[in-house]
Amino acid sequence: MPRLGEIVREVRQRRGLSQRSLAIRAGTQQATISRIERGLESPSYERFEQLLLVMGERPVLRTEPLEHGLDEFDLAEERARSPEERLAMSLSWNRLATEFAVAGAQARAWYQQAAEP
Repeated sequence: MPRLGEIVREVRQRRGLSQRSLAIRAGTQQATISRIERGLESPSYERFEQLLLVMGERPVLRTEPLEHGLDEFDLAEERARSPEERLAMSLSWNRLATEFAVAGAQARAWYQQAAEP
């Protein structure tokens, strides 16, 4: 994925603009444009958008669903639960995790005792 500065440089060059002319349009200094393009300065999204707009372009963001491998039915069922039900379920999982941790510690202690001469 290209960095913001690389995008600014690519658009500026495609539009036939110098760093100086872009800086004038954007109300900043040529050195600032240079730092952004070289990745020495990371512009905010608003600044990035402004730089593109003064060059006659706009950024377009999009999202994609994550590959999570979870069952959509289970997710829908979980979303249908009330906050109280979700909290109770989370607490029960937390208790189970604690029981596993305690059992593991006890098993390690027993194993260490058994291994001692």
